[in-house]
Amino acid sequence: MAHLGIESVLVAGRGPAACGVIASCARLGVKAVAVHSEAERSARHVRLADEAVLLGPAPATESYLAVDRIVEAARRSGVTAVLPVPPALAGNARLAAAVREAGLLWVGPDPDVLERLGGDGVEPASERGLLAWVTADGLRFPTPVSRDRAAGIARVSWTPDGRATVPAAAGRLAEVGWRGLVTVGISPDGELAEVAAGFSLDIAVLERAHGVDAVELALRSAVPARNDAGDPASSPWRSAVAVQLRSTLPPGEAGRIAGRLPGTGRPEPRPEAGVDLVAVGGYEPGDRLDGWYDALLATVSAAADDTATAARAASQVLSGLPELGVPHDGSDVRAVLRRLAAGEAVPGT
Repeated sequence: MAHLGIESVLVAGRGPAACGVIASCARLGVKAVAVHSEAERSARHVRLADEAVLLGPAPATESYLAVDRIVEAARRSGVTAVLPVPPALAGNARLAAAVREAGLLWVGPDPDVLERLGGDGVEPASERGLLAWVTADGLRFPTPVSRDRAAGIARVSWTPDGRATVPAAAGRLAEVGWRGLVTVGISPDGELAEVAAGFSLDIAVLERAHGVDAVELALRSAVPARNDAGDPASSPWRSAVAVQLRSTLPPGEAGRIAGRLPGTGRPEPRPEAGVDLVAVGGYEPGDRLDGWYDALLATVSAAADDTATAARAASQVLSGLPELGVPHDGSDVRAVLRRLAAGEAVPGT
């Protein structure tokens, strides 16, 4: 990726999403610098990164969401760019502007575009959605999604049968200057609802459906003037499913991981022929699950020739989980996946 002028990035985020981004940076030959709070000095995303920088105390408002501290960490680390991971940071116009003012590349939409289109920091949880990589030429890899949701969280996302059409309103994203990854919600009347930047759960659906790396797409968007290599290679469209595995510990209660999560060295079941399967875990045995933060444990995504096969492959990864030391929603998520595998309607969609 040196030909893009990005040799190093500050990965602003934590948990499984940050772990996945850091792993992609390693594959792309980009130095990844992690950030962490005092409570997560030895977190898995910190261990995976090339370097790490302390942001501040445990509360997210004093560390992971603190604009001034993120920018200062980027300056101290000497990185070329700041790559925000969660929508809460990727959609933060103030952070985007501060990164630019510090003379660093911001891997995401321009601050003024974020101001106009929102940036409230929530992952779209509408029952229907759209994913895309937005360039000056329009939407690339447009990917309609359907979502199951619980308590406002899209815990399972998948490509609907028949490749649902892309709403005409989505074309306006390129016209208003949005560049990079986008996750949107679509209202019942076909209009765009929530619009978010960053690496939402749904982005894994786009990756599996098209066989692309979302981190590469995001980095390409940060330096379009030097990106003369054309579109990255992609595979033919496939059906895809992505799921989250979350801890169900009461809010504010900490725990400790006792067993191997998917994507952390645990032997995974061999998928059926032709299935592309990716699991990313945020914790390893012995890691503390801090009560300050989101309880996302791992993500699993799969692609196949049909949604049922992809759902079956994802469900197999979550079956037979060892004792994790903390309660989780694996059984509820697998119930949704079983419905998808059987071609049945999923409640809440």
